[in-house]
Amino acid sequence: MPKYTGTLRYSDMAAGAWSLVTDQGVVYQLTGGSGFVDGARAEVVGKIADDQMGITMIGDILKVERLQILA
Repeated sequence: MPKYTGTLRYSDMAAGAWSLVTDQGVVYQLTGGSGFVDGARAEVVGKIADDQMGITMIGDILKVERLQILA
């Protein structure tokens, strides 16, 4: 399963949403998982959910299988 590394961000838009801003500047809305920390560097293992959309429209939805906080 693919790994994505970047910075976790929380948006209070709508009901609130977590995202990952990758080192390449790509933004993914995160679904599933737990232990998110706003501003933390993280490695996320997961799969892009091509069949889902989010109301925040931050980016493609990434279904989190595993999250590791790096710093």
